[in-house]
Amino acid sequence: MYSKPQKLAAEFIGTFALIFFGVGSICADQYLRASATGQAGLGLLGIALAQGLAMGIMVTSLGHISGGHFNPAITIGFWVTRKLSTFDTLAYWIVQLAGGVSAAYLLRRLPFDVWAPVRLGTPDLASGITRTNGMIIEALMTFFLVFVVFATAVDTLGASNKVAGFAIGLSITMGALFGGPFTGAALNPVRAFGPALATNHWTNHGVYWVGPMAGGVMAGWLYDAIFLAKK
Repeated sequence: MYSKPQKLAAEFIGTFALIFFGVGSICADQYLRASATGQAGLGLLGIALAQGLAMGIMVTSLGHISGGHFNPAITIGFWVTRKLSTFDTLAYWIVQLAGGVSAAYLLRRLPFDVWAPVRLGTPDLASGITRTNGMIIEALMTFFLVFVVFATAVDTLGASNKVAGFAIGLSITMGALFGGPFTGAALNPVRAFGPALATNHWTNHGVYWVGPMAGGVMAGWLYDAIFLAKK
């Protein structure tokens, strides 16, 4: 049994890595595009893979310690199904935000933000996407992310939790490939909050809290009510 400080440290480190490499991949993409060699950059697929790999590796490495949330939208799914106390939920949120903000400020301290679009990779809505549509897109993508978390990491009769990191990472990649052009595919309030705070860029910021948190609540409640209750 791991102690609470160990769990919180795991959540901080995992969230830090997720934001550092996820936002850093956007910076790398712009750096390659702007370089004198005229390289093509990572593109949407490269950025999506970087975010998915970061999540998958961190869940595989630290999931046995803290559950591998690294995302307030996943944590709220555990809270609404009473798998995490209110106090522990708040503690997870605090260290997740701290990890994301620390990663964003480190990227800002390094010269990478020169190359990043939309203020250090802060997600924003594409032209023609309303805030309502943005929240719906973010909610749906996060719904399937949290649904996969419950199916692989929570349900003891589901897929082995040894493959949870792989499945969860692919869920991030899947969401980024679809939602990246429309909302930036945050699927995580910290993914928006860290860069937004570091660059003071808050346009449409509420979309990235309401959408993912709503998706997390619905996925956690639905899986718990329909699939776990029967056991």
